[in-house]
Amino acid sequence: MSHETLDAGEVQLPAEAIDAIERAATSAHRAAHPHEALFSERAANIKQSAVRDVFDISMRPGLVSLAGGSPYLQSLPLERLAATAASIIANEGLTALQYGGGQGTEELRTQICEVMAAEGILDALPRNVVITAGSQSAQDVATKVFCNPGDVVLVENPTYVGALNTFEAYQVEVATVEMDDDGLVPELLEARIAALQTAGKNIKFLYTIPNFNNPSGITLAGERRQRVVDICRKANILVLEDNPYGLLRYNGTPLEPLRAANPADVIYMGSFSKIFAPGLRIGWALVPEHLQRRYYLASESVTLCPPTLNQMLVSAYLSDYDWKGQIETYRGLYAERCTAMLAALDEHMPAGTSWTSPEGGFFVWVTLPAGVDTYPLLQKAIDAGVVFIPGAAFTPSDSPSNKLRLAFSAVPPDAIKEGVRRLAPVLREALGAL
Repeated sequence: MSHETLDAGEVQLPAEAIDAIERAATSAHRAAHPHEALFSERAANIKQSAVRDVFDISMRPGLVSLAGGSPYLQSLPLERLAATAASIIANEGLTALQYGGGQGTEELRTQICEVMAAEGILDALPRNVVITAGSQSAQDVATKVFCNPGDVVLVENPTYVGALNTFEAYQVEVATVEMDDDGLVPELLEARIAALQTAGKNIKFLYTIPNFNNPSGITLAGERRQRVVDICRKANILVLEDNPYGLLRYNGTPLEPLRAANPADVIYMGSFSKIFAPGLRIGWALVPEHLQRRYYLASESVTLCPPTLNQMLVSAYLSDYDWKGQIETYRGLYAERCTAMLAALDEHMPAGTSWTSPEGGFFVWVTLPAGVDTYPLLQKAIDAGVVFIPGAAFTPSDSPSNKLRLAFSAVPPDAIKEGVRRLAPVLREALGAL
């Protein structure tokens, strides 16, 4: 992906990002080293994430960061959680600090089934749950298990940058399917599959974020969900459903996951990163029973076992705390911040721009007129005191993007309004140059 490299002639990282990277490197590191000839072809496809670059920049004092999709941890009962962690180590330390089972503790896998029941999956069994190092690891394992170099993975356009990085690392061809305001368009999915199969391509799975897509915030309409699975089933394509935000719907009950009525055709990935704490790195995959053992063995070969202490802390949180009440708190916080973001965009954005109105999650997706490349605007935005993520980060295409992602989850409403106010003149100037 050209936006993530520093090669001459390609779209560049912002100057500040380049300077930071170069300062961190010694001249010995920058010089070619004989060991570089030892890298595998796969290693050449592993690139620095543009989101990570911008996240590092956004730590600078005085900047309003509308870049990182981080949860608002200040609402957690931190002192009580500290006491719980201390108690686990004091009373169960020989277990908590020891190796554990590769699939994860049975207690947590059982509790995860209860979490998924709150999302609408009522038939999950603990034996089919594999605990992973966040849902990022679950994506990695799925790609390793199912994809050979040159195989095709279907994704929504746009999609999660971390998934794109995983697919690139495994030398997988990524084929996009367009969305509209109701999410992935089934007719376009069907046509895309037919064209790829006619070209002799081997399609392994559809990777989808149906609820409050990262980065667009768009939700796949309920009436389309079964149609999407049916299309993939007919073509013998698995569905990899990534649902970290599903419980964070601002109003009403969560939409039924694709996995709910399709246990044999969907690998469902969940995470505690957005509903509890991302630093614990605990996620999971609910795997069809006929695929579970191969998936579990592949996961175990990488991590050996998920961290026992972290699993025990999550289990204590789920059993001893009002975790559903905490989710309600999150929903209220994020709804307020989303409202502040949309109001600020209405007030400050120049004519010719448009944006999504998410029903949950962390993100708003802004579209500028054709001909505007948002990547070069990032440095100007930083100079103006605000940070965003350019849209090019969220597509496998090397073409410039006229879109950008704004995240509101970790930013108080007043700061959101100020960030949008700072961003607006940068975009207005770019539109004036057309």
